[in-house]
Amino acid sequence: QVQLVESGGGLVQAGGSLRLSCAASRRTSSAYDMGWFRQAPEKEREFVAAISRSGITTYYANSIKGRFTISRDNAKNTVNLQMNSLKPEDTAVYYCAASTGSVSTSQYGYNYWGQGTQVTVSA
Repeated sequence: QVQLVESGGGLVQAGGSLRLSCAASRRTSSAYDMGWFRQAPEKEREFVAAISRSGITTYYANSIKGRFTISRDNAKNTVNLQMNSLKPEDTAVYYCAASTGSVSTSQYGYNYWGQGTQVTVSA
């Protein structure tokens, strides 16, 4: 079992940037594939990005490809999401998640979740 805590959310203008971080409660030792998901009000939770245990393989949703970058630092037990060129439609609560299985773009492929951090992009 691992606890995940997101941070870095906030309010930015369209075109701005934010960097989200997800900290694990203890050393992961590359034990998990990691993902970022987001959920806007009255919408379903959607996949944003994922990264393999090694950090070599990444996956991105088409809606954010080219704007967001996922990365991890296993030595520091952190996973990051650099968000550039933000748009109002990126407004949502962002969640990090950990998978003990193979990397997945589905929320049902993940075992552990953080509490989320709010990202608001104004027009």
